[in-house]
Amino acid sequence: MRIMRSAIALASVLALGLTACGTSTDTSSPDPTTAEETTSAPAESESASEEPSESPSEGGSEGAGDVPQGDGTQTIYLVSKGFQHRFWQAVREGAEQAGEEFNYKVEFVGPQNETQVTEQLNMLKTALDSKPAAIGLAALDSGAASDLLDQIEAAGIPIIAFDSGVDSDIPLTTVQTDNYAAAQAAAEHLVELIGGQGTVGLICHDQTSQTGKQRCDGFKEYMAENAPDVTVLPEQIAGEVGLAANAAKSMIQANPDMVGLYGSNEAAATGAVQGAIESGNSELKVVGFDSGKTQIDAIKNGQQAGAVTQAPIKMGYETVVAAIKAINGQELPEVIDSGFAWYDASNIDDPEIAANLYE
Repeated sequence: MRIMRSAIALASVLALGLTACGTSTDTSSPDPTTAEETTSAPAESESASEEPSESPSEGGSEGAGDVPQGDGTQTIYLVSKGFQHRFWQAVREGAEQAGEEFNYKVEFVGPQNETQVTEQLNMLKTALDSKPAAIGLAALDSGAASDLLDQIEAAGIPIIAFDSGVDSDIPLTTVQTDNYAAAQAAAEHLVELIGGQGTVGLICHDQTSQTGKQRCDGFKEYMAENAPDVTVLPEQIAGEVGLAANAAKSMIQANPDMVGLYGSNEAAATGAVQGAIESGNSELKVVGFDSGKTQIDAIKNGQQAGAVTQAPIKMGYETVVAAIKAINGQELPEVIDSGFAWYDASNIDDPEIAANLYE
């Protein structure tokens, strides 16, 4: 069976440890309205395909020569899903690198964790009130921001969606991992790992963001279309490690014949691994999404089969580049793919993979 992979940024470009989207894990961090500069420059990744692509040359966005230089006075305001988590810090690094390169100010904010929809909406309103040149939004709830998006559009401020789209045609483009294709890749690997038959479970990290929906739907629909001898249990929703671990243990206890388990983000996958370990089921094939110490250690010691990773620095860089193009009236594609790749024990230490992982 052919395995879907997407080329990701080279290790020399993504030199800092990166992380995963969609978890509320905290790390030490400065005030959400301030950020350190970075000298790392993102590299180009290709869109998801059945065959891996050759990595393009180092540098910024493809066609970066067409990005107009600013005069240093205009601000691009990015409202992310979170701030403390290393994934969003990496997105911020890429965004600030692009801002520095093209002479635009970048304001990067986000709630302390990814459950605080109201706080994020307040931040989006603050962004609107500051009258920036453009706004970027990684929506926690794909429908909740609709009223503010209308106001932003009425103010003539271009808006770019990143990481997760919204239920609106107002954003001029969405910069994101192809979450649906990445979830299909995880499903395809799991089918191979279990020999194409058996019962599998899945833990999805939310039901509200497009990211959460796509990472769940891609997995389920791949199984339905390509694995007739695999029974997929109803998905469990758990966006925190403890909840995901409990969900995993409940599924394993209720389905002693279960042979595989998928977690759709770092927290869900980490909980899936912990649940399998605490249940004493060493034969269960666990696959995940994103990274984190638990997943990395589990893959290295054989307790987890593998996972899909993203390229967050490139995501931040491409979001700012798209905003600059929008400010200057340039045409944008509907979606800008920031890339993904499968990793397991066979390639986890490869430089191009390791650069996109974190502990």
